This record gives sequence, C-alpha cells and structure tokens, in this order.
Amino acid sequence: MKAKLMGVLNVTPDSFSDGGQFQTVEDAVSRGLKMVEEGVDILDVGGESTRPGSSAVSLQQELDRVTPVIKALKLRSSIQISIDTMKPDVAAAAIEAGATLINDVAGFRNEKMVETAVQYDVDICCVHMLGIPKSMQNQPEYKEGVIEHLLRWMEERVEYLTKAGVKDQRIILDPGIGFGKTVAHNLEILHNLNKLKSIGFPLLVGASRKSFITKILGKPPLELGAATIAAHTAALLGGADYIRAHDVAEHRDVLDIVSCLQSQ
Repeated sequence: MKAKLMGVLNVTPDSFSDGGQFQTVEDAVSRGLKMVEEGVDILDVGGESTRPGSSAVSLQQELDRVTPVIKALKLRSSIQISIDTMKPDVAAAAIEAGATLINDVAGFRNEKMVETAVQYDVDICCVHMLGIPKSMQNQPEYKEGVIEHLLRWMEERVEYLTKAGVKDQRIILDPGIGFGKTVAHNLEILHNLNKLKSIGFPLLVGASRKSFITKILGKPPLELGAATIAAHTAALLGGADYIRAHDVAEHRDVLDIVSCLQSQ
C-alpha cells in the first residue's frame, strides 16, 4: 500500500517539540485544517505529553483538551482523526466525537483499552514503550537485542489483540522510536525495519524531532526538520507504511517522491 502521513496535533502545554503552541480549541483546529491543506492523511490529536520524564494528567484534563478539538475538526473536515492516548475513557470519548483510530503508546496493556477498540471496531496503532514515559529513558536495555525483543513483543501483542477480538486488518504496529530506546537502539530499528515487517502487519514510524536526533546533531527540536526528513526517508525505503510527523508539507513531498521511486 502507499505510505500514509500522520500529522502530530498536540493540544498540550508541555510536549517536547510543540508544547504550548496549540492549547486553545481555535488554535488547534486551525493547525489541523492547515495540515489537511498540506496533504496529511491522518490527524493524530493528543492531550497528554509522553515525552521522556513527563507525568500523567488527569482524565478530565485530557478529555477537556481533546474532545472539543476533534468535534470541531469533524464539523469542518472529513480527514481521518486518531486519538493519541493511554486512557480508555479518553479513547472512547474521542471516538464518540469522531476519531477512528486509537494510537496507544502503552501498547494496549490496559484491558479496557482493548475492549474499547473491539467495541467500536476502529483501527489501532500498538506502540512499543519500555516502562512508562516518566522513566522510560532511564538506561533502557534489551539483553536479547532490541530487534529480537521487538519481534517477540510484536508477535505477542498481535496474538493477544486478535484473541481479544481485534481484527487483523485494524492493527498497525509501531516500534516506538524514542520510547525507552538509546540512540543506538533507534538507529538499529531504522536499519532493520524489513525484519519487523516480517511479522506481516503495517508499520508506523515516528522519529519527528526526537531527542536521539538532538543527541546526534546537538540541535534543539525545532531545528531538526531536515534531519527528521532524512530519518523518515530511510524508514520509508525500509518499508514503513505510516510516518508520524510535525512538518506535514515537507513530508508530503517526501512520501510522494518515495512512492514514485517505489512504483518504477
């Protein structure tokens, strides 16, 4: 299938790259509609930062951030909307508001989140994360190697999800760039996406402005646009089916060029 572009729309004050930029409903909706104009395929709306070291927000606070934005976007666009959350009640409210994809960085560890996915029969993105956001970057280690670990994790997650009633065609897998990974782990993942593709499910890669690129280049998140594109181009050539990014217009061009190359 042709790779799809997921645009990041964080309605948070503290996300690592764009925190505080789109805190009001009006600002977030305007940004979302701008991304639609720029060629995004999916808008990923999030109301809780999952940057390294972050703490959870309350259920009500997250609901208040995301549901008005999703409702307003659905009134003005037919774009597919994803809800980026670890809370089942937020996922359910977002779906009622118009979202059709649950993006769970906790990898559907919560049984109620799985039940929500089955109940509403929506697409899901199951993300690998080592531990929780607050501590995931505290010396992450994979004794068997990160690729072997991810292969086993993906197989286990798919078996668990499908047995619970999630349809195969609804599942997207995300190796979790930056979620409990060292620089070396992240580079190894990008270099070995073909092995992860052997599981047989679509892969999503989100390296946009992540700290491992900062550690390589010594630049802050807002100066990582070109480097992000380089990482995502490698991911697309390695077989990624979805790219999650902040800079939509630039990534739209990248996806279209790579698609042309792959169709030759």
